[in-house]
Amino acid sequence: DPRFFREFLRHQNNVLLSLRFFLWLLSYYNVSPDCDSCNVLFYALLEAKACNAAKWFIDHTGFIPDRDHLERYISCLCEGGFVKEAVHVFDNLKGVGVCPSIRTWNSALLVCLKTGRTDLLWKLYGEMMESGVLADVDVETVGYLIRAFCDDGNVSKGYELFRQILEDGLDPGNVAFNKLINGFCKERNYGRVSELLHTMIAKNCAPDIFTYQEVINGLCNQIKGLEGLRIFNDLKDRGYAPDRVMYTTMIHGLCEMGSLGDARKLWFEMFNKGMVPNEYTYNALIHGFWLSLRGRTKKAYFLFKEMMQKGIVRDVLTYNSLIKGFCKEGKIFQSTNLLKELLVESLQPSTSSYTPLIKKL
Repeated sequence: DPRFFREFLRHQNNVLLSLRFFLWLLSYYNVSPDCDSCNVLFYALLEAKACNAAKWFIDHTGFIPDRDHLERYISCLCEGGFVKEAVHVFDNLKGVGVCPSIRTWNSALLVCLKTGRTDLLWKLYGEMMESGVLADVDVETVGYLIRAFCDDGNVSKGYELFRQILEDGLDPGNVAFNKLINGFCKERNYGRVSELLHTMIAKNCAPDIFTYQEVINGLCNQIKGLEGLRIFNDLKDRGYAPDRVMYTTMIHGLCEMGSLGDARKLWFEMFNKGMVPNEYTYNALIHGFWLSLRGRTKKAYFLFKEMMQKGIVRDVLTYNSLIKGFCKEGKIFQSTNLLKELLVESLQPSTSSYTPLIKKL
């Protein structure tokens, strides 16, 4: 009796136990599941976000949910990261002539982005167009497409789409802006980066901490650390609080340019703000000391010992920087000891671990 099972579910907090009880009833009485009871149980599984159980239920009972339940099922699969399964359900809906709502399409596009499956995103987008939902496409959909273009390395296409929705008076959101900024930074197109930042401000879409992080990271990667530092300071003037990742990015960028003094200022600024450097921050500054033409290996080694005292992991990159630094100063004995220590620590040496020593022998 579906009414009995519905009442049972209402008093049962564990939906998986309800599923087991339901299957036991079917087995004990040797009957086929009725549609009403299946709908009730399937809905309960979706509400509990039990994606695997819901999928198993469909596969083993032959139950065919109605449109509303299928859409909810797609959303559940997307939330659980089951992108292939979600696409499969879309194909099933298409096969029976049912077109999901734009909200369901968008949830599937988003999970494709999150899982790095832009191939499936474009497949779904093609099906969207075939299904006749073009009129329902909203700014959220377009934002996902812009992000997909950028992830595929086709920033110019993403930018074209971006300009179109701006002309329509729509705001694609900070995530789309940030993706484009990151893409143009990689292409060293800083004119576009500047344009995007000004557009954000003009549209009252204030750059957030992640926008600044994309710009600073892009500039530092292209050896434009001083420009990155200017934006970094502007960020602080606007009231933002840079995190450890951003400080590390800046320190690394400045060290790569040889601006060791500015890098050290940021290092001490971190401590003054109660921010503890991690292994990446230490590695960046140790590497900076090695790059210094004035030979500051002694200070780099001090940081190396400090890492050990504080229990911070020292990896192959840490050792390699010091080995290079000591070899650069002609201190072969110290370099050899570091290589031995690296092996004792069960770390795997790289070519860069041996090359400086080989050149000096």
